Amino acid sequence: MGGAEHEVEGPVVEWRGPAPYYFLAVGEDESDDIKVAAKGLEYWGQVPVVVRIGDTEFTTGLFPKDGRYLLPLKDAVRRAEAIALGDVLTATLRVGRR
Repeated sequence: MGGAEHEVEGPVVEWRGPAPYYFLAVGEDESDDIKVAAKGLEYWGQVPVVVRIGDTEFTTGLFPKDGRYLLPLKDAVRRAEAIALGDVLTATLRVGRR
């Protein structure tokens, strides 16, 4: 991954809908830093990011929620990294696309 990187840590949370969705809840301070870095790149409030968790790298968009961001955890990523609800994860992310 190139460019400025942000290391974020937070719990894995579930947001129920028609199907359960899992997210890493990004802390407020980290969210503030990302918001500054994402100026002009947001679309519909989402911020495009390249993420690395363990050995897995993927692209997604951060969702704004209550003044902070939620990082969606795709099923393939959760399986590859053995991520479970309630785990506390560390992820490295770069704002923008590859």
